[in-house]
Amino acid sequence: MTPAQFLLILRARYRIALLLLLLTVAAALVATLLSPKTYKATTALVLNYKGSDPVTGQAMASQLLPGYMATQIEIVGSMSVALKVVDALRLAEGALVKQRFLDATDGAGNVRDWVAAGLLSKLDVVPARESSVLQISYTGREPRMAAQVANAFASAYQQTSVQLKVEPSQRTSVYFNEQVKLLRNKLEVAQQRLSKYQQDNDIVSTDKSLDVESVRLNELSSQAVVAQGQAMEASARQRQAQGSGGAQSPDVANNPLIQNLKLGLGNAESKFADVAQRLGTSHPLYQSAKAEVDQLRSELKRQLRVTSNAVSANAAILQQRRGEAAAALQGQKNKVLQLNRTRDELNVLGREVDSAQRAYDTVAQRLTLTNIEAQANQSDVAVLTAALAPLKPSGPKVLLNLAIGVIAGTLLGLGGAIMLELFDRRVRSAHDLDIAGLAVLGTIKRVPAAHRLARWPDFGRSAANRIAG
Repeated sequence: MTPAQFLLILRARYRIALLLLLLTVAAALVATLLSPKTYKATTALVLNYKGSDPVTGQAMASQLLPGYMATQIEIVGSMSVALKVVDALRLAEGALVKQRFLDATDGAGNVRDWVAAGLLSKLDVVPARESSVLQISYTGREPRMAAQVANAFASAYQQTSVQLKVEPSQRTSVYFNEQVKLLRNKLEVAQQRLSKYQQDNDIVSTDKSLDVESVRLNELSSQAVVAQGQAMEASARQRQAQGSGGAQSPDVANNPLIQNLKLGLGNAESKFADVAQRLGTSHPLYQSAKAEVDQLRSELKRQLRVTSNAVSANAAILQQRRGEAAAALQGQKNKVLQLNRTRDELNVLGREVDSAQRAYDTVAQRLTLTNIEAQANQSDVAVLTAALAPLKPSGPKVLLNLAIGVIAGTLLGLGGAIMLELFDRRVRSAHDLDIAGLAVLGTIKRVPAAHRLARWPDFGRSAANRIAG
């Protein structure tokens, strides 16, 4: 169908199209006037724009997600929230409501669910643009009831948001309680092992005990070095005292008694030499001087032996002291090594205790935080503007319904005209004959009525002249 054909059909059947348009508009108007008035109440809620938990103060990453607002809209429009509204307003307890439920469902299902579904069908949840404000709107036939339902949905949504946050924390709290008990037992076992090890090894304070023994080891090491030096020196002096009759020994040479004896012996030998030159061997002075020299020489030898023996005894004492110092040093080394091994084992047990303590403290801290969250009844949703009973109805909208009626009537009129044309085809142009396969011999143009009336007198006179001739 070409646009020209469509215009010709519409021109021929405009009365039908106009009639259908008027009837549709009239029906829309009547339906609008007969429809009951509806009232729309809106409650504005603001979500926690700070993005932090009001109890713990921790950042709430869920509010930063792109689908957070969409999730909250779904929660508001959920059946659980609607059931809370039904229970809060006692909407399912009236006899009239129960009778309507029986008439609508023949008793199938639950009256609470039926009422909640009816509330959700009239609920509209819209988020504000680029903000954390959520608008909950409910449309009802009574202004006061519409405001009550809207406010009830807001309150039920707050309760549900708290419930959704508290219930996981409560389940997590139970888990953490069990973990805290296990970690406490592990900590107690580790502490008992550490205490028993200290008691078995007589360790009161590991650090102090190890420091004292280390100081003593250093002292014994110094004493052993000194004793070793003294023993070596005494051995050298002993060899000098025993060799060459002790003449090269400083201990013998520096002995005052020996020096006096040597001096006396020298004097006696000088005196004896002088007497020996003047007197004979049988002279009493000669024998007396010789006896004195022999006595001094004998005493000098005896003192030399005594001094050498003293040096040897001192060397033996110093050798013994060196051995004792070395033995004490070795014993102290073994003790320090044993203490080091004991300390290493004790450090391992101490690290186990520290690890168990850190694990226990971490879980206990998390448990405390979880318990606070589980007992919190604060919501991160606040009522910004409570719904009030609207003064003017929100529907039905007369102008909107009439505009819809006009559009629908126009489409219906055009469709009706086309349908009538399909059932009752007429030839309205030469193109229709071409489609039917008929030859067109000629076309007669339609002359407007004004033109026909203007040309009628000339046509009459010319026809009368032809008859008279």
